[in-house]
Amino acid sequence: MSQKHFGTDGIRGRVGKEQITPEFCLRLSWAIGKIFANEKRRPHILIGKDTRISGYMLESVLQSGFVSAGADVSLLGPIPTPAIAHLTRAVSADVGVVISASHNPFYDNGIKLFDGKGNKLGDAVELLIEAMIDQPMLCQDSESLGRASRISDAPGRYVEFCKNTAPREFSLRGVKIVLDCAHGATYQTAPRVFSELGAEVIATAVEPDGFNINEGCGSTHPQSLQQRVIEEAADLGIAFDGDGDRLVMVDADGNLLDGDHLLYVIARSRQRREIMHGGVVGTVMSNLGLERALQSLALPFVRAAVGDRHIMEALHQRQWTLGGEPSGHILTLDMCSTGDAIVAGLQVLVAMQDVGQSLRELAAGLTKAPQVLLNVVVDTPAAVSVHPDLVGATRAHELAMGERGRILVRASGTEPLLRIMVEGEDQGEVTRVAEDLAEHAKGIQNA
Repeated sequence: MSQKHFGTDGIRGRVGKEQITPEFCLRLSWAIGKIFANEKRRPHILIGKDTRISGYMLESVLQSGFVSAGADVSLLGPIPTPAIAHLTRAVSADVGVVISASHNPFYDNGIKLFDGKGNKLGDAVELLIEAMIDQPMLCQDSESLGRASRISDAPGRYVEFCKNTAPREFSLRGVKIVLDCAHGATYQTAPRVFSELGAEVIATAVEPDGFNINEGCGSTHPQSLQQRVIEEAADLGIAFDGDGDRLVMVDADGNLLDGDHLLYVIARSRQRREIMHGGVVGTVMSNLGLERALQSLALPFVRAAVGDRHIMEALHQRQWTLGGEPSGHILTLDMCSTGDAIVAGLQVLVAMQDVGQSLRELAAGLTKAPQVLLNVVVDTPAAVSVHPDLVGATRAHELAMGERGRILVRASGTEPLLRIMVEGEDQGEVTRVAEDLAEHAKGIQNA
């Protein structure tokens, strides 16, 4: 069965449209509560959110639906997505609910679900929820209603968890770090983690107002961070996305390091410390330079489809623990059940301290192949991606480039975008091919 409501990463959309409405979210939470209802005890469900203005509305609606189905609810407030996964497991809850649209603008929002082990909810359970949504919504009798409370020390618990993923002797004393928290879910916890480990922290984008999340800041807009690192003469900078599961980093010279660089640094460090379990899982978007750099270390590398769920599946199949995407979504499954940007950043800093090298020096072993990624706004990305005109143009370029490059055209699973990636040996050729395919996509959209 195909899923009607759940996408590649939960449910996401424009607030007030389609599924991100009070009515739908009320039915959704009631359905989840009913699915997890148990004759012996009430389900326990955690709700956390990022800093979007719509989070207040959705939090209240979801709470009502859960309580009406007889489930107890614990509210976590604004907190990173990986913190919700961790706390769901730590307090033995049945479900962890994330209200966030990650790196999207403030007018979008979404709902992601974790199971009791802190893993993304499986397809089979999502199908059960979708079937329950269409059933008549019946409220429990008063004596069977759930209760709602707040876990006031949730941020503090998560801060301690993050710090404990670093070695006991690890210290950031003498290290100057600029943090860009995207006015998002990490605005409270990330500065605490790094400062309590001894770093001199300059925190930016930590004043959320409900509307400025990801706006000109964060991992998708790192330019201001690059400039600030140079101005402050900092050792490095870290930019998180809106919900705290992705990061990019900036070295002392202002150079941007994406997820491919960070994966390489972490993998090399783990190999050196003899704690590397197997190889590394990337995606079809991972740069050829990463593959070659890992080959030089004799580390296996495999590609999965885009999305942390696909990376997770590939890691579990091979019993490996390290994987990620160029966007900065890094999975360290020996420490976390999901992608955690703060933990990944700490792993990079552990690597720096272990060998006494700067971030620039550590990343120097990876030389990226020329790559261009263009995002084309279209109404129906999936349809445009398989349109004969675009498919034909893509095939013609592939034949012309041969083994000198590769092309990937795919519909975004979270935004109305067609993503075009071209990689090769010559920057000029790569750019020309990407721009030509983008023009084809725009022509199809306009037609």
